[in-house]
Amino acid sequence: MTAEFAVALPAIALVLATCLASVQLAAQQVRLTDASADAARSLGRGESNSAAAAIADRVSGGADLSVAVDGQFVCAMLTSSGGGLLAAIELRAESCAVTGGR
Repeated sequence: MTAEFAVALPAIALVLATCLASVQLAAQQVRLTDASADAARSLGRGESNSAAAAIADRVSGGADLSVAVDGQFVCAMLTSSGGGLLAAIELRAESCAVTGGR
């Protein structure tokens, strides 16, 4: 092992860890988007907020749900923090559905 490699190894490890954390963050954003769509559809069908929160929690793995009703639309907004090295980043996803869609 050369001295140059020994000096560069921590930087390479940091770059690799950041790349892996970014992939994890993108996957969490996709889960949040899916969970918000599922929660909005359940709210549009007339299910309770607690049922929609349970669906969102199951799909997203633990996100905070807030609900907004705007006329004939109901919107589900999920927020969650990133994990690992990027835990300080807040992720958000919002999806709306038409109410009374039985």
